[in-house]
Amino acid sequence: MFILDDLLLRPLVAIGNVLHSMAIEELYDVGALRDELKENRLLFELGELSREEYELRQDDVRDRIALAEEAREHLSGRVEVKR
Repeated sequence: MFILDDLLLRPLVAIGNVLHSMAIEELYDVGALRDELKENRLLFELGELSREEYELRQDDVRDRIALAEEAREHLSGRVEVKR
């Protein structure tokens, strides 16, 4: 019974852990959120966004960055994606 568990379940659990780690990494990617801030600023400077839209998006992205940094701090040590 234990041999079957080792052969059948461990690979599935390992794959699930890797997928979970990758999802967390992408969800809380601070670098991508900072790029979104830069893109927002560029669109505003090019005149494609009004001041109100710019400020709303800026506030939204900053809130998401704060959440991502807090989540990464809370999850540090548990989330590690090797590429």
